[in-house]
Amino acid sequence: MKDSFSKQAIVYSKYRPVYPQVLFDCINSVVAHKKLAWDCGTGNGQTAKELSKYFEQVYATDISAKQIENASTADNITYALEPAEQTSLKDNSVNLITVSQALHWFNFTAFYDEVKRVSTPGAVIAVWAYSLLKITPVVDKIIEHYHFEILKDYWDTERKYVDDGYANIPFPFTQINHPSFEISVNWTLQDLEGYLTTWSALQNFITANNFNPVPALIEKIKAYWQPETSLPVVFPIHLKIGYVH
Repeated sequence: MKDSFSKQAIVYSKYRPVYPQVLFDCINSVVAHKKLAWDCGTGNGQTAKELSKYFEQVYATDISAKQIENASTADNITYALEPAEQTSLKDNSVNLITVSQALHWFNFTAFYDEVKRVSTPGAVIAVWAYSLLKITPVVDKIIEHYHFEILKDYWDTERKYVDDGYANIPFPFTQINHPSFEISVNWTLQDLEGYLTTWSALQNFITANNFNPVPALIEKIKAYWQPETSLPVVFPIHLKIGYVH
């Protein structure tokens, strides 16, 4: 499991978009027992916090201490600094495994072996990622150029799984049909700038070039987006959900 987000943990917690309630309603509807959920690669704890409303206990793991330090808390969430591929969870103990915006960083074979080890009979695994945001056609083109051209050589190879909508990511489980989902928010230009600073490729770019290209990008977008105006922003969600055994 690769740590690409410790440097920007605080802004990640502040600016990353929130998953819709209907996504969790869908996942919870197919989980028969709700004693223990494992949120793997928990990041800012957004998914763990939501699961804590439904499960007796939530075990949330990540390899980034800084992410966990900034994560949402609840009395029934236990955070642990552990890799996805090797946890201290007991055999046959977990009813639901979730991975939000992180599966593509894992060693798939080792992680899925761990999933099978800790899962109870009838356990469910749900993994998802959201791909590039949509705002307006002209702003989208500017951001796409930034993503695919300016940052082209600075994305880790694993990012392609997200750009492909998780269509090609390994998922050796009995899949469950589900509707499509998206994240819908209203953002100011400042919100967009904050979000763009969380990209892992940006950190790689800054390290290599000693400057941040985001302010110049925002200046370019200002011609099409008044600073005090909110615009609807949509992130397509790509979900895979299935029974482990």
